[in-house]
Amino acid sequence: MVNLKFDLQTVKIDEGELVSYNVGGYEFIHQKGSPGWRNSDTEMFPIIGPTADAGFSVETPKGNAVQDQHGLLRELEYRVVGKTEDSVELVKEYKANTKVKNSKYPDKSTAAELFWPYDFSFKKSFRLKKDGLHISFTIEGEQGMPFMLGYHPAFKLHGENVCIKANGKAIGIPEIIEVGSRAMQIPNCESILLSNEQSLVISTEGFGHFMLWTEVDNMVCIEPITFYPYAVEQKELHKGFFHLNADNGNFKVHLQPKK
Repeated sequence: MVNLKFDLQTVKIDEGELVSYNVGGYEFIHQKGSPGWRNSDTEMFPIIGPTADAGFSVETPKGNAVQDQHGLLRELEYRVVGKTEDSVELVKEYKANTKVKNSKYPDKSTAAELFWPYDFSFKKSFRLKKDGLHISFTIEGEQGMPFMLGYHPAFKLHGENVCIKANGKAIGIPEIIEVGSRAMQIPNCESILLSNEQSLVISTEGFGHFMLWTEVDNMVCIEPITFYPYAVEQKELHKGFFHLNADNGNFKVHLQPKK
């Protein structure tokens, strides 16, 4: 467990996963074991969305890759490469075409192994500052590598008066639940306000969009994404790719508490 501290803010990170962001005794992050989701945060890379209807096959310029829902990054392990009292940097590395065991197989998937035809390095860093928690992602790899990136944090909800404000609209938790597993699309948006007993602004750089998901009233996932995967058929998921270059490999998320 990695622990960070800055004034009244504390963060706990378990094997790269943000399991607590606490400010003055108020917990913003969904706790494992509570109803809703077994995790508290993860990343979706190099693809976002389900692939079962496409036979777990995703088209790339180097041929088809085998990917399960939300990609293979989550099957890799983070290692810590830097640590201070208020910051930590972690990395995952992958060698092209290396077969990776799929943890969803065989109970939730028929794809036993996954692979991607490109090398990549994926860095994730956390830094506490006076204005909140800063999370950044850096992707390094072959120029032109296709990819999508989604960040999937889950936020704890306190009480019943919860509202999400995005693109000038107010969204209630029942509306998000009604959308179901596809998740609610929030296009062309870089900042969302989670209004609760203590509110939180989630602002981003590089992603461009959000989607919202929950099936319960005690947590909500507010997910920055580069592409909404349900906009296309699964066999055409490649239409949502970025292609890696010097200008699009850096992404940021800022969690800023508001009283």
